Amino acid sequence: MTRTTILVLTLDDDSFMLKLLARMLAKLGFTEVTACDNGAEALERVAAPLPPDLILLDLNMPGMDGIEFVRKLVDHGYTGSVILVSGEDERVLKSTMHLIQAHRITVLGHLSKPVSLDRLAAMTDRWRPAEAPHAAKKTYGAAELGAAIANGELTNYYQPKVNVASGDVVGVETLVRWRHPVDGLVFPDQFIGTAEEDGLIDELTRVVLTGALDQARGWRRAGLHLQVAVNLSMDSFSSVAFADFVAGAAAAADVAPQDIVLEVTESRLLLDQRAPLEILTRLRMKRFRLSIDDFGTGHSSLSQLRDFPFDELKIDRSFVHGASRDTTSRAMYAASLSLGKQLGMEVVAEGVEDRDDWDLVRNTKCDLAQGYFIARPMPAPDLVGWIPTWQERAREFTDEIP
Repeated sequence: MTRTTILVLTLDDDSFMLKLLARMLAKLGFTEVTACDNGAEALERVAAPLPPDLILLDLNMPGMDGIEFVRKLVDHGYTGSVILVSGEDERVLKSTMHLIQAHRITVLGHLSKPVSLDRLAAMTDRWRPAEAPHAAKKTYGAAELGAAIANGELTNYYQPKVNVASGDVVGVETLVRWRHPVDGLVFPDQFIGTAEEDGLIDELTRVVLTGALDQARGWRRAGLHLQVAVNLSMDSFSSVAFADFVAGAAAAADVAPQDIVLEVTESRLLLDQRAPLEILTRLRMKRFRLSIDDFGTGHSSLSQLRDFPFDELKIDRSFVHGASRDTTSRAMYAASLSLGKQLGMEVVAEGVEDRDDWDLVRNTKCDLAQGYFIARPMPAPDLVGWIPTWQERAREFTDEIP
């Protein structure tokens, strides 16, 4: 059955708030809105043959509170989206958003009371049923991935990195994709875990790195000098021979080590850091640039900055996007930026996705930025044509581009 009308459920124990939300939603064009003042009644609506596509949820309610309601949504297999509407403080709202996301339910954002019509409009505009962000992603087994590597089905995409002060394009981050013969373009979150778990990560890394080095050489011959960043798993640092492989591959491609940035993400806790410490130190001595990726998340931490010779710090997108409107994220962003600067590191802001994000990183004098506001990852042939387009856009909000 094709549904063209978005079904909305509002859940709040305050009858005035329910009426206010109904009026706001009507102004925004939502014609199918159901109001409930308690969780039990709302769950009956969720269990109906046509459950709501979108739920506006209060948190602090008598009986079943909003957090308990979310847990029961999981039990009901809810696949729609949620917007939090609450008078709780920002830290509570952010924690609840992370909890909902951990339950694999799409959360579009949070609204503080009193609710702003403009903010509600901005969030509901993000509702896209066709994207089905809650759907489980297909993953691939080791045999299939191994065959893909052997058959040359992996390809590199490149996301630009720009100098925040001038707007100049100074580098790219290499992001691997799999051109699957049946499923089309497959993203790395669907196969990197398999590579790490089944001993294929070294082979995958070699393919990605050699491809990136060849591309860097091609760009340089075309008169385009860019630093090329390549993501490396800590699992690749189990053998001390890895440093020699990287140095040898760069020499074979005639690419200077200082033009290569090796971005390291520690996705799991290392029990023995001796080999990674030796490899990274040797690579830094060979003049490769080392970057700590996703700083502030997972195991990317202060102890890594202390122990490993990184010269670039990438602030995770979760602390960048929306930080101008979120005091907690802004504090995390500012602390990371200040730390990197004090350590003499170049700092990159990831996740710059709108003009507000750009203005934030520019006003705070972050060094480099990347994100969808600048450009999405693209095939290598598209980059040369994209640069003039970016330079034209950048003239609108920088004053240092000639």
